[in-house]
Amino acid sequence: MTATLDTKVSLAGALNRALADALSEDERVLVFGEDVGTLGGVFRVTDGLTDRFGEARVFDTPLAEAGIVGTAIGMAMNGLRPVVEMQFDAFAYPAFEQITSHLAKLRNRTKGHVELPVVIRVPYGGGIGGVEHHCDSSEVYYTHTAGLRVVTPATPADAYTLLREAIDCPDPVVFLEPKRRYWEKGTIDPTLRSPGLDRSVVRLEGSDVTLISYGGALGTTLEAAEAAADEGYQAEVVDLRSLAPFDLDTVAASVRRTGRAVVVHEASRFCGYGAEIAAQLSETCFHYLEAPVLRVGGFDIPYPAPNLERHHLPDVDRILDAIDRLQWDDSAPLADGEA
Repeated sequence: MTATLDTKVSLAGALNRALADALSEDERVLVFGEDVGTLGGVFRVTDGLTDRFGEARVFDTPLAEAGIVGTAIGMAMNGLRPVVEMQFDAFAYPAFEQITSHLAKLRNRTKGHVELPVVIRVPYGGGIGGVEHHCDSSEVYYTHTAGLRVVTPATPADAYTLLREAIDCPDPVVFLEPKRRYWEKGTIDPTLRSPGLDRSVVRLEGSDVTLISYGGALGTTLEAAEAAADEGYQAEVVDLRSLAPFDLDTVAASVRRTGRAVVVHEASRFCGYGAEIAAQLSETCFHYLEAPVLRVGGFDIPYPAPNLERHHLPDVDRILDAIDRLQWDDSAPLADGEA
């Protein structure tokens, strides 16, 4: 792959370029997982890497997710920088004990003497016509675990820079890749670095309401912001990028300017990531808010069949409906069950 500053690549292609550049620049970097070698990954993110760097550095593993992460922990303890792939979001659950009990805690357990620079790539979220086990939004399982960094890119440029920075990070990073955005294209600049692995960014400036989103839902949120402008609302859109740690400074600064906020994500609303954002904004921005923080998310159900997922995932109309309910005047009360 030969991306240049002027060449558009897909988000999957940007990840491939980031892995290739990291493998080229640091011989400690290894890439492994189920079908990442000869096949190049189910979504072709690792396409061609085995041919280029050899089977000693990019290789297939057995279908044993706990073993994959356990092996990565051992490698990292001995000075390597493993990047492993969980083939689909829910496939990572067998590795959960290794991730939460060991990967997240070893640095603290050793008083900082043992660093674990492990990146766990997880294709996540819906929008591809998959079924359960293949479309989970599993972010809160990881964000609730202290000791893990959790990031998710929404654009090809961010996919490249965030993955490079995740590989360079001395801490374990769960790298959530929105499957529905794998084929969207944009330009990347391999010479640039992002505002930081733990920083959010304002993707669109506005003055009336802050829309907060990340990963696969960001594109839908930007579409909704454009539609909201036609209805007279100037929406500011914040792309979280980093879910753990949460960049409260950037989000709160936006909400203090606009006075209203809607959080948009694919995951179920109940105990979803938006609940934490709403709580933190209520605690820190209470006197600036003109209305309660609203959430637009997936329904509280197991992931539906492909022919029904369009109803489950947040869309432009549901986001616009939430904006309309932000108490713009005394005659716009909240609907039951929305907060």
